Amino acid sequence: MLTRNLGRSGLRVSLVGLGCNNFGGRIDMEATRKVVDKAIDSGITLFDTADVYGNRGGSETALGELLGARRKDIVLATKFGMDMDEAGVKKGGSRRYIMAAVEASLKRLKTDWIDLYQIHRYDPLTPIEETLRTLEDLIRQGKVRYVGCSNFAPWQVADAAWTARHHQIEGFASCQDEYSLLVRGAERYLIPAAQHYGMGLLPYFPLANGLLTGKYKRNGPMPEGARMTREAQRANEVLTDANWEKTEKLAAFCEARGKSLVELAFSWLAAQPVVSSVIAGATRPEQIEANVKAASWQLSTEELAEIDTITK
Repeated sequence: MLTRNLGRSGLRVSLVGLGCNNFGGRIDMEATRKVVDKAIDSGITLFDTADVYGNRGGSETALGELLGARRKDIVLATKFGMDMDEAGVKKGGSRRYIMAAVEASLKRLKTDWIDLYQIHRYDPLTPIEETLRTLEDLIRQGKVRYVGCSNFAPWQVADAAWTARHHQIEGFASCQDEYSLLVRGAERYLIPAAQHYGMGLLPYFPLANGLLTGKYKRNGPMPEGARMTREAQRANEVLTDANWEKTEKLAAFCEARGKSLVELAFSWLAAQPVVSSVIAGATRPEQIEANVKAASWQLSTEELAEIDTITK
C-alpha cells in the first residue's frame, strides 16, 4: 500500500482509506470486524468516520470496540459539526460545542487522541477564528493531532487558511469533498485553493454513489440493497443521461485495457497530485481487496487525456 503526506503536513496516510459510514448501522459488529481486520491487514491506515455516522455515534462506538491494540497502527479521523440531536442544538463549530463533541468522540472511540479532527460542514453562526483557536487548543492538549474541514466552499477554505495564517494559529491540513470521474466540480475552485494552501484532498464517493462499480445498467433493474436502490432521490440525481453516456464510454475504455471501472475510478483519483487518500466505504472484506487492488493501475499521460475528453 502506497502512503502519501496529508497535504504539506507530516502526517502519512494510506493512498486508499476506509470510509466507516456503514459501521454501527448498515452492518453488524461481526461484519464490521471482518472489514476492519481486512483493511488493516491490507495496509490501509486511514480510517475515516464521523460522530453522526451509524445513527449518531454508532460508527465511532463500533470502532472503539473493535480496534483495541491496533488503534496505534492506524490514522483515525473523525468529524464533528452536524446535528447530533433532533432539536438541532448539538452541532456547529463553536468553542462550547467542540469541547463537548471531542470528549464524546474520544469516549466512544476509546482512545486518548484523534489523528485528524474535521469540521463536517461550515458553521455560518460561528466565526472561523473561534473554531480554529479551539481546535488548536485541542492540539496543544494532545487530544487532536491535525485538523481538517469537509464540505467547505472554496471561499470558506481560503478564508480559513487566511485566518490561520494571519493569527498564526494551526490551519486545516486537509479538505474532504465529493470528487470522482463523474463529479469534477471541485477542479474549478476547490482544488486550486487546496493546492495553493498546501491542503490534501480526501475525496469521498469515488465511485459516484456506485455508478462506477458497473453494477447499475441503463434501463435495467436496480440491484438489490444498493445505495441508489434505497435512495430514490439520489438515484434521480446520479442516473442521468449524461452520466450514463460517460459511464458507458469509460466502461469501453476499461474493457479495451482489460481493466474494470472500479480500477479506473481509484487509479484516476490516485493520479491527481492533490489527492492524499481516496475514501471508500466497504461492507465486505472482498470490497477492501478490490479497492486496494484498484489503485495500482498507473495511467499514462495519454490515457489521462483520453479520460478528460470523456468526462469533461
